[in-house]
Amino acid sequence: MSPDQHSNDLAGFLRARRTQVTPEQVGLPTGPGLRRTPGLRREELATLAGVSIDYYTRLERGKETRPSAAVVDSLARALRLQEDEHDHLRLLAARAARNATEPPTAPSRTVRSGVALLLENLRPSPAYVLSRTLDILAANPGGLHLYAGIESWPVKQRNLARYYFLHPHARDLFPEWETRIRGCVARLRALAGTDPDAPDLAQLVGELLLKSPDFARLWERYDVRPHRPGTKHFHHPQVGDLTLGYQSMQMDGTPGHRLVAYYADVASPDHDAMVLLDMLGNQQTPDSADQNTGWA
Repeated sequence: MSPDQHSNDLAGFLRARRTQVTPEQVGLPTGPGLRRTPGLRREELATLAGVSIDYYTRLERGKETRPSAAVVDSLARALRLQEDEHDHLRLLAARAARNATEPPTAPSRTVRSGVALLLENLRPSPAYVLSRTLDILAANPGGLHLYAGIESWPVKQRNLARYYFLHPHARDLFPEWETRIRGCVARLRALAGTDPDAPDLAQLVGELLLKSPDFARLWERYDVRPHRPGTKHFHHPQVGDLTLGYQSMQMDGTPGHRLVAYYADVASPDHDAMVLLDMLGNQQTPDSADQNTGWA
């Protein structure tokens, strides 16, 4: 990625966030006339952040690439950024201020062999291992079949972002589909802020921008808030409705791999559905090793 692209990422983030802040939110008066664009005007944001209009305009046009830490913090306050978004803005500013490095190689997709035993021991709880770009690298039967129909895709195509936006079952499976896709895009946007040259990320984002207008719409919002642990709802075509708790855990010694596991109270209808899903998944998966891209 060129130095110009790094400054364009910073400029794009500022533009996107400016359009999402209303004058009322920051205590500015609104006149009777209609605004040509949503959100704050450039001069309004510049005033709130305590910088000149000319300086802020150059930032948004990618002409200014070295904002100080104080300016970045002022812009974050004026844009009402949350902590994660503020950190993302700092990262974009830092990358714009230095020359681009050689593009890195794609991280390893190999999952250690001991993880297979861990996934097996978690049954009937659905569980899987994700790469930093949401590839399903390994899964137990329930974990793979929780995403109805994804098992029919080739192993290297099994990616949650690709599933959310491109699989025909996704909208029916998730009652809160819009919330799910927003969290998915925010996670990828956050990765783009820390490692924008990553070939695995560039390939996935390029595919989704081309194939999914919904992804393109959300990608331009520059949301970077992470998805928090809690519960997820599924309307599964084989086992019915499930509401499952879940936890996501970083795996030590890996290039950003995460273990995701779901759970439900024993003897609850959700637990019964989870057991049924595990049984059905086990029947449909002749060899669990075939689910994985590589064991070490």
